[in-house]
Amino acid sequence: MIISGERQIDYPALHARIRKAAGGFAGLGGREGTPVAMMLRNDFTLFEVVAAAAALGRPVVPINWHLKAAEVRYILDDSGADCLVCHADLLPQIRDGLPDGFKLMVVPTPPEIAQAFNIPAELTQVPRGLTDWDAWRDGQPELTEPPRRGAPMFYTSGTTGMPKGVKRMPMRPEQAAASERVGAIAYGIKPNDNQVVLMNGPMYHSAPHSYGMLAYRAGCTIVLEPRFDPEDLLQLVERHRVTHMHMVPTMFVRLLRLPDEVKRHYDVSSLRFTVHGAAPCPVEVKRAMIDWWGPVINEYFGSTETGIPVWHSAEEALKKPGTVGRAIEGGVVKIFRPDGSLCDVDEPGEIYMRQASVPDFDYHGKAEARAEAGRDGLVSVGDVGYLDADGYLFLCDRKRDMVISGGVNIYPAEIENALITMDGVRDCAVFGIPDTEYGERLCACIEPETNAKLSAEAVQAYLRDRLANFKVPREIQFLDALPREATGKIFKRKLRDPYWAGHIRAGI
Repeated sequence: MIISGERQIDYPALHARIRKAAGGFAGLGGREGTPVAMMLRNDFTLFEVVAAAAALGRPVVPINWHLKAAEVRYILDDSGADCLVCHADLLPQIRDGLPDGFKLMVVPTPPEIAQAFNIPAELTQVPRGLTDWDAWRDGQPELTEPPRRGAPMFYTSGTTGMPKGVKRMPMRPEQAAASERVGAIAYGIKPNDNQVVLMNGPMYHSAPHSYGMLAYRAGCTIVLEPRFDPEDLLQLVERHRVTHMHMVPTMFVRLLRLPDEVKRHYDVSSLRFTVHGAAPCPVEVKRAMIDWWGPVINEYFGSTETGIPVWHSAEEALKKPGTVGRAIEGGVVKIFRPDGSLCDVDEPGEIYMRQASVPDFDYHGKAEARAEAGRDGLVSVGDVGYLDADGYLFLCDRKRDMVISGGVNIYPAEIENALITMDGVRDCAVFGIPDTEYGERLCACIEPETNAKLSAEAVQAYLRDRLANFKVPREIQFLDALPREATGKIFKRKLRDPYWAGHIRAGI
């Protein structure tokens, strides 16, 4: 059963919807391998679209619902998707970017989601003249051929500016079995184990997506939280006797900031396995959560490209403070020096890793970028760290400039490319600085043109018109001249390092 607010659907009814949706996708004429794009909040429809596309061997392309028209248009064009399923309230921000004649199906925005995001009633309905997903799906013949299993294609900025589609190779039978075992280790999800899973993070991200779909395949009861709120999460845990959750450290921070009387009010004794990832977790935050919830806090380390090679339990976290874990079944981790030789124990270097249960990948249409990320069959996303004598991995820094804010990967080059087009901006640099709640927040340093009249508010408004809101820097500084290397390139470290004095930068 899947529950959202006061709505619920059992698995037989959901599977019937999926068969009809798959029959409808088959009728659209797209060949096997043609992606189906979706821009959906966590809702029953998301499971329908993902499972129906997979049954035809068509990858689903989850799109971050913060993105604006030009960003969505890039993903649609680059992926080759032939249709998009979108919640009604998200349509106004992207409609101008849709290709002419593109197949669009619109999902009415459910009441609990509308309430959580303060969406006006008129934006929750399917606009006149557009295809209503529910009506379209119900009018399709059920798929009768045996279902296949397709992998989603996530778009990630990774280590270069524009998003790249991570396209998986077909999964071999032995990988499918191994993948379920790894899911049981890293996520704690097992079939027929009386598990109640709370989904509190958006499933357009690869980790919540894989977590939620594993729970679906295992037949778990899944409770959808429309929008993360710390006290609401505690209420849902108590009400539904939640046993399993996937979280990010920002959620821990917000939970710990609740008044003590609120934390004591709710019964969380049903929790058996909570796992977090996507961003570094401060040692003191991890310890405080273990003190509160008990030894149910687990952590993984990985990426969209690598899967999950590294994991550890609460007990290991207390024994090895600051670690992100060690290799689990199928996981391989190696640390390399710049010359390609392996680092010694406790010697920092670039981290290369992969999870063998996850099929290899290409960056869709970008073979050169894929080659640059690999070494010895392993993959790097630019992290620097070391392995101790017991094989535990510790992070030190990031080789490249990617920022992780609240578990979301942000690449500054995209922001800089937008900002440099603003009148009055001569040059700019964007980077991450410490943030006690989000881990990092964005800072933009701007060198204005002579006599230009710029303000932080004007810069932020300019960027909001072009980029998702989470990519808009919260800190804006204006400098007469940006520091430069001898080559003329901006010396970003001189801008960034003062903020990080006494802090450790790390991430995935």
